[in-house]
This record gives sequence, structure tokens and C-alpha cells, in this order.
Amino acid sequence: MPSPRSLLGVFAHPDDESLLAGGVLAQHAAGGARTAVVTATWTADSRRAPELAGALTVLGAGAPRLLGYADARNPESAPGRPRLVDAPLDEAVGLLVAHIREFKPDAVVGHDALGQLTGHPDHKRTHQITLLAVEAAGLAHLYPEAGDPWQPAALYTATHSDSGTGRLGPLLEGVGKTVLTVPDSYVTTVVDVEPWAEVKWRAILAHRGEVAAERPLPGLLARLQKADRDEIIRTEYFTRLTPGPAPGTPDRLTA
Repeated sequence: MPSPRSLLGVFAHPDDESLLAGGVLAQHAAGGARTAVVTATWTADSRRAPELAGALTVLGAGAPRLLGYADARNPESAPGRPRLVDAPLDEAVGLLVAHIREFKPDAVVGHDALGQLTGHPDHKRTHQITLLAVEAAGLAHLYPEAGDPWQPAALYTATHSDSGTGRLGPLLEGVGKTVLTVPDSYVTTVVDVEPWAEVKWRAILAHRGEVAAERPLPGLLARLQKADRDEIIRTEYFTRLTPGPAPGTPDRLTA
């Protein structure tokens, strides 16, 4: 992945940022880029917010930015608020557009269309919101109340290829989770984050509640031998989607 001057992550839950792009976020922060993360679910007064804050501190990604919707599977995440999957799409897109225009990222990184390996509905919804928001952020007539237009140059979706799951696939299948992958040709960017793997692991560990649980990925990783864990977390996979109009002469289509 080229080194942008600013990188914004957009993820569904606290811990997604560390698991899916923790290495890339740490790498860019260490290189002097501005980095930040928007998290779609859980609220600032929820039990996971302090853990998220700790993880972002480790990664050098600033303070949490929370959209404040409820997790599809956990009502306590945002009492009285709609679930992300039930929230009005236009409302959620507008909230994210405001963060994009305020932070002005060169690149945005988020979930893929499958919702990662397990197809979590919040992941898929966050992918949809991010696609729409990245395009809308550059158009002045959309969400004018959200600030001046800003068009990120690139959108990267974190993903896993058919041949790239390695030990991770069996690990998830062992606790009854699905494993959804994309064709190898769909992956445009493979990042070796081994130099930042220790930072990434410390960020994952900051999500203490998930580490202590049996089925979430942080807990599964914590019970592995270090060598096996390092093999899983040292590589991150992305598909680059280029937002905005393509440069060059407009196509002339005839009937």
C-alpha cells in the first residue's frame, strides 16, 4: 500500500481496526502519517469504549470516533439507539461523511463486501456505508451541512483471499464460524506488517473483554502459540477501490 499522508479506518466494532488493519495503521503512524479510526457501533459510555481508546493509542490513531449505533448482536452496546443494520442509511452515511470531511484522509480503509471471513452483518453494512460516504464526501451538494467537500484518493477494503487464510480458516471453523474468502485475483495489495506485528498484537490485547472470551478472534489468537499467532497477524490483505471520477477524456457512448 502506498504511504498516504493521512489514513482513516472505518470499521464496525471495537477490535476490527486492530485485527484487520492494525499493522497498516501502526506502519503509517510510525512513518509520520495522520491516522484515525471511525467505529460504527458501541457508544462512548459503553464498556468497550475504553478498550478501543487503549488500542488506538497503541496504534497511534488518536481518540475514538464513534457513530454510536448498536451492535446487531449486542443491545447493551448502545441502549436506546438503533442497531447499525436498522439505522436509516442516509443518516449513517451523513455521519461518516462528516468525519471524512473533517479528517481529510488521503486514503480510507474498511471492510470488504463479504463482511470479512465470518460475514458479520455489521461488517457488511459498514462496507456499504463507507462506499457511499467516500463518494458523497467529494460532492458539495450532498450533505452540505457536513462540511466542505473532500475526496479521498483511494479506498482499500480489508479482505482474505482463497489461498491466504492459512491457519486462520481452521481456527474459525473450529468454533463453528463460517469462512468467506475472495478469489486471489480480487486482492490488489498484500502488506507484510511483521515489523509492526508486536504493536498490532498489543492493540488486539487492549480489547480485554474479547481476549477473555472463547469465540471472538482475539480470544482464539490469545490461546495460540506465539509462532502460530504471528503467522496469522503478520500479513494484511486489501482490495483497492478507486473512488471519484476516472481521470482522462470522458467516454462517448453511442446507441
